[in-house]
Amino acid sequence: MTQNLEKLPKGSFERITVDTKQAERITKPSVSFWQDAWMRLKKNKGAIVSIILFGLIVIMSFVGPMISPYEPNAQTITHANLPPKIPGIEKLGIMDGTGSLGGKEVDLYDMKNVEVNYWFGTDGLGRDMFSRVWKGTQVSLFIAFVAAAIDMLIGVIYGGISGYFGGRIDDIMQRVVEILTGIPNLVVVILFILIMDPGILAIIIALTITGWTGMSRVVRGQVLKYKSQEFVLASRTLGASDSRIIWKHLMPNVLGIIIINTMFTIPGAIFFEAFLSFIGLGLQAPDASLGTLINDGYKLLQYQPHILAFPAVLLSIIMICFNLIGDGLRDALDPKMKD
Repeated sequence: MTQNLEKLPKGSFERITVDTKQAERITKPSVSFWQDAWMRLKKNKGAIVSIILFGLIVIMSFVGPMISPYEPNAQTITHANLPPKIPGIEKLGIMDGTGSLGGKEVDLYDMKNVEVNYWFGTDGLGRDMFSRVWKGTQVSLFIAFVAAAIDMLIGVIYGGISGYFGGRIDDIMQRVVEILTGIPNLVVVILFILIMDPGILAIIIALTITGWTGMSRVVRGQVLKYKSQEFVLASRTLGASDSRIIWKHLMPNVLGIIIINTMFTIPGAIFFEAFLSFIGLGLQAPDASLGTLINDGYKLLQYQPHILAFPAVLLSIIMICFNLIGDGLRDALDPKMKD
């Protein structure tokens, strides 16, 4: 080995001098937690497409009833049960206003002397389905977002207090949660319908009376995890108050899981509202929601499938979008999912 080293020419080994300032310099710009999460979210094409698609649905839920020349509840009996008809698309053989009558395909618009076009057709009372579908979407989204916001607010406060203070306070608060969790939602809804008039307020209260318990348990578990960490102990040693520790140190670390849980709560609220309206415990006629429209449509599925098709497809798209967005946010906000 020594002989081999002696045969090496001079200059084979040179001392490399390194500037310590340059060696410790960070070449890339610093990235915050939310910027890093956004960059990971952008890589999830399904989540991005779902965000865009859901944004268009929200816009149309407000714009749709305004661009339609017909009121959602306006009845024109002579225009009842008309199939969809869209100018331009009718040349492709779809949405051309034709329907089955006596086993034959006929143009129902010409037969009834209807000179206007209904893009989504009409129902049995001659109401425009285009304006009713988008108005129903608006109502369903409003109920779901309000219920989810109330669930998040109550659940975060309740779970944060329970997990942070612990002890007897935690025991008492968790017994209350267990009692509420054991009450079926449908029973609560029926009781509120008996006490209050069926409507948006009754549905929101029924959804939130027990819906916040899931959020509170998630927040409590996260607070129990973080409250014994070093940064919390250091803050307490420096004299920080309990409220400051909760809102300045614990909540920012729990915010990611709160957002993810809320994104999965919203589609559940939408589906539950549609279910209540479908079984007749939700909105009452003539008010429209996705559930009431589906309830009206399934009765005429064999003869007028368009009445069921549009709200059912829209409800399915909303549910899929929220699930994909929730999955994307979970992967983006969870540090363990970093690639």
